[in-house]
Amino acid sequence: MVNKKTNAVLAKYGVGIVLLGMVMINATITPNFVHINTLWNILLQSFPVMMIAIGMTFVISTGGIDISVGSTMALSSIVLAKFLIFNNTPFGVSLALALGAALLFGLFNGVLVGVFKFQPIVATLILMISGRGIAQLFNDGVVISFYGDTYAAIGLYRIGGIIPVQVAIIAVVAVLALFILKRTTFGCYIQAVGDNIRASYLAGINTILVIISVYVISALLSGLAASFETMRMLSADPNNIGKAIELDCIAAVAVGGTSMSGGRAKIIGTIIGTLIMQLITTMVNMNNVPYAFSLIIKSAIIVFALYLRKDAL
Repeated sequence: MVNKKTNAVLAKYGVGIVLLGMVMINATITPNFVHINTLWNILLQSFPVMMIAIGMTFVISTGGIDISVGSTMALSSIVLAKFLIFNNTPFGVSLALALGAALLFGLFNGVLVGVFKFQPIVATLILMISGRGIAQLFNDGVVISFYGDTYAAIGLYRIGGIIPVQVAIIAVVAVLALFILKRTTFGCYIQAVGDNIRASYLAGINTILVIISVYVISALLSGLAASFETMRMLSADPNNIGKAIELDCIAAVAVGGTSMSGGRAKIIGTIIGTLIMQLITTMVNMNNVPYAFSLIIKSAIIVFALYLRKDAL
């Protein structure tokens, strides 16, 4: 009985314990880790993964997956930059156009999965491959720079001169996502579809609309992440932005406790999972350890997190 209780506690709080352990290890061995600027840097660097991982949580909760998020980032990034720099379009309008482009990608994925019943990984693989090509065609694959531009300050803006604007954005998105999944009928529908799509349909839930909606949410958050990452990096690079980001996002969701087969969403867990992944990278980089070790450590963390939950069943 004690063993079962211990397993249940580890399954529920294990990812938080791992995060605390990572913080303590870094505080001990990583130079200048215990500094406010290090905290902001960790949050800034984890911003795109955290934002997209929240959207990925919605998708995975329905039993799906979205591996096209990197290409969606590339499209949104280049659309934003092209309208801002070359057309002198106001930032708000340019951001709306970038998000609109992402929305189209999300609709495409959602319709293929929800209406035409494509396997999610196959449907999103289509845009993973072609989406980046579409983004590259917007500016012939050439990087657009924001250096010296009046919009360059947006991505570097700090609220009150202290808090990066990206931190405020992710806080708002996380609270909103948590509210939707825990306090709304739509959130219940998402997890019901993930539990049993057939039973959900027979219960009167519009399963097609739910599926399309989660892919649109995933794409919109990818577009928002891309837009502010573009402003922070002061460049739009359709060739490299978001490359392989879907792997870190899926890993963060898995580590955070969301069921990969659908039906159980853990937004807080996803955020913690993202921070764990970033702390591993920070530890490796700031201690001059070869990057390959971070990949091995991340894999070990994923295996450990999944083992904890399996052991508690």
